[in-house]
Amino acid sequence: MTSFKDLGLSPEVLSAVADAGYETPTPIQAQAIPVVLAGRDVLGIAQTGTGKTAGFTLPMIDKLAAGRSKARMPRSLVIEPTRELADQVASAFEKYAKNHKLSWALLIGGVSFDDQLRKLDRGVDVLIATPGRLLDHFERGKLLLTGVQILVVDEADRMLDMGFIPDIERIFKMTPPKKQTLFFSATMPPEITRLTKQFLHDPVRIEASAPATAAETITQHVARIPSADPAAKRAALRALVGASDVKNGIVFCNRKSEVDVVAKSLKRHGFDASPIHGDLDQSMRTRTLEAFRKGELKLLVASDVAARGLDIPDVSHVFNYDVPHHADDYVHRIGRTGRAGRKGATYMILTPADSRAYDKVLKLIGTEPQDVRLDVDWSEVKSDRGRPSAGRGADRGGDRGRSRGPDAQAERPARQGRERSPRGKPAHVAERHEEPAAPPAPVPAPEPVQAVESRAETRAEPRPERAPAHRPERSERPQRRERSGQERFGQERSGNDGREAKPRSHKPDSESDGANVVGFGQDVPSFLKR
Repeated sequence: MTSFKDLGLSPEVLSAVADAGYETPTPIQAQAIPVVLAGRDVLGIAQTGTGKTAGFTLPMIDKLAAGRSKARMPRSLVIEPTRELADQVASAFEKYAKNHKLSWALLIGGVSFDDQLRKLDRGVDVLIATPGRLLDHFERGKLLLTGVQILVVDEADRMLDMGFIPDIERIFKMTPPKKQTLFFSATMPPEITRLTKQFLHDPVRIEASAPATAAETITQHVARIPSADPAAKRAALRALVGASDVKNGIVFCNRKSEVDVVAKSLKRHGFDASPIHGDLDQSMRTRTLEAFRKGELKLLVASDVAARGLDIPDVSHVFNYDVPHHADDYVHRIGRTGRAGRKGATYMILTPADSRAYDKVLKLIGTEPQDVRLDVDWSEVKSDRGRPSAGRGADRGGDRGRSRGPDAQAERPARQGRERSPRGKPAHVAERHEEPAAPPAPVPAPEPVQAVESRAETRAEPRPERAPAHRPERSERPQRRERSGQERFGQERSGNDGREAKPRSHKPDSESDGANVVGFGQDVPSFLKR
């Protein structure tokens, strides 16, 4: 069996690996480390969890041990799609390079520019960054990439999903043509293949995909529900979490827009849950992950991209709120539990609309999960269908038409009560429907006005407390109608021949002329002046 000592690593790196508790390299580490030490380009086909981070970090440390960095000119660059992955690579580099005097900097969003600039000014050997923040520093003139000797692009297929490929192409062109490139991706779509052919020079192809079957320590379950309605899915999730002995668990959603909705639903029903996605502030994301790792948070609700590559070794349960679109993602999700010989349990909510995606999962894993019955009275679950949209705040990620459902109804009763008129209709609707449909009459004489006022007072007497304080008297309404811009426009065009009373102007009489039409100010079209 191959050991780390057989791979050509220095004694200092071997000592750090031993201190970290690793003895035997994974397949991708055993294949990649000697190739990287030899200076060849690498095209690695590897999923998360195969150990590829150490596969490029360990030989990089040995190659950088000789030489010194220059200010604002890093000697190696690692590009990651998410802040969490970049932070994990920085932690791995710090752990394995503890016996070397090498410096590193982490350039990610949500963190102060000043702290990052101070590190860059001193000079760093390794730069670990997300594409956006890296280009921000470059465009400000605070960073030069002409000294890069090793460039690592990790999770390239996720870069494609997140729209980072143009940025990656630009970064490649900012670095020297003669450099060593290590390119890792779980899949090879055509766009990624084009990139590798354009920027890699005679690469060594290494394939070490994660197995398509789950570990034997994982028990898989499927909960079939009769409807694809989000309210029914949330009720099923709460029933699963409540019936399971959950030490800690991860809830996976397909879309970022659903992560917040599901997390809020769980919290509203008494579960300890928090979301993690790209729209959250970086400090909040970091605190959430730390709380989950320390056992202070019970449920982490995440999308595949946000949870990609997160190293959380001891997870007891995984809940698939959605059946993943790609079958490989299912194996990736459930692989979060049952690690290092520990037992784990996974649950997947299956709706009638998920049959095609579920068939792909079954074809990949070669076995069918156990059916589990839910203690849910579906007749009492109120559907989300046809309810008003929750608005932009809840579904900022692109699901703007989705309703918030019954879980959100409790938030609005007080506000609705204030906005309703005594007849049960919205106040502005009630006012509009009480306006007469006929054209407005001339200014009424004092006697009819008094009669209207008396009728309004009589109508309001039984329930005076229900009338809004700011509601104008009805006697004022005919006057306001006569001052409308439309009527004034019609009277002025007719020349104000005296058949109708001239409406009163807001300006003094000396300022009121034929060109002063409400709504135009001084910029009156010429055809109105005629």
